Amino acid sequence: MAQKMNKTKIAEKRQEVINTLKTFGAKIYDQLEQGVFPTINMPSRSTDNINYDPKTRQYILGEKVVSRSARNIRHVKPFTQLAWAAMFSNELTTQRKTSTLRDVYYSAQAYEMTFTDQQESNNIITDLETITGFSREDFSIFPEERSAIFGDLNIEYTVPGYEGKTLNLTSHPDGVLIGPALTSAAFGSTTADKVIAIEKGALFTRFIEEKVYSKHKALLISCGGQAPRQTRSFIRRLHDELNLPVYILTDGDPWGMHIAQVIISGSTNAAHLRELNTPDAVWSGVWATDIVNYKLPTDPLDEVDIKRLYELQRDPRYQTDPVWQREIKMFLKIKRKAEQEAFSRYGLTYIVDEYLPTKLSGKK
Repeated sequence: MAQKMNKTKIAEKRQEVINTLKTFGAKIYDQLEQGVFPTINMPSRSTDNINYDPKTRQYILGEKVVSRSARNIRHVKPFTQLAWAAMFSNELTTQRKTSTLRDVYYSAQAYEMTFTDQQESNNIITDLETITGFSREDFSIFPEERSAIFGDLNIEYTVPGYEGKTLNLTSHPDGVLIGPALTSAAFGSTTADKVIAIEKGALFTRFIEEKVYSKHKALLISCGGQAPRQTRSFIRRLHDELNLPVYILTDGDPWGMHIAQVIISGSTNAAHLRELNTPDAVWSGVWATDIVNYKLPTDPLDEVDIKRLYELQRDPRYQTDPVWQREIKMFLKIKRKAEQEAFSRYGLTYIVDEYLPTKLSGKK
């Protein structure tokens, strides 16, 4: 029953995306029919229009709006590019095909639509996200970055050619790629009662080897550094649809802290989107206090690290839980950082046998 509901929701969202794109195109057509220069309005993504919302616990866009009009000669090119991007996204979604950001850039040439470079193409896709409220992944446009998952969860594919096929996510010893086919799959049964998101692939592999997925009934996710947007959306689905708490393990440095925070509260770059963050996820370490308490091998913080810590200290996302401020202050006090692998000084399985159970218990 749960899989049927998931598949229905996935199909309904795909149709909603198609309807939104068609409505966008119809508005342009109607303006042309009325004999007026077509105009597109969208929320401004300027920094002064990005605000932190304590209610949703993420950055959101304010009320400022920008316009692009075919009346303005400077707007004609980006206006046309945006209309093409919507048409191409509709084609992908309707035909249930996928593309990458790089592929979009090259595909434009087949339609004699030119972009100066890929960044210009990427920006237009972001504009389309802002207008529609859907992410590029909803348009079946994905970045090249990939991460992986391992654990006892049965999924059912919904992509053409694989519809109805099922897979258990313990099927591959290196984990299953979190790509378009998996992110659009329906969730089935699972024995897991938590999700553990891991910054580095090495620790992800160690956790698989040590059977953390069965010892702790966990779905393990390798973020590959900063988790790609589709992975963050997938984590949100696991939390919401399966009611699984999420724990995040990163290196003990300001950059690891921010990797965790982006999973929890999103990023300013994605302030125009929703459901890319998991507000109830927990950063479980490596904390600065862990470095002290476990006497971990460390490296000194450099000037860039310290500057970053002061930036995080002022960021409103780091003021929602006293743990963040406490750990920032401790980093600044000890001026040291440590990697997840530092626990290996106590043996290869210490992080699994000793550190992880303590962190999953919620001790702060």
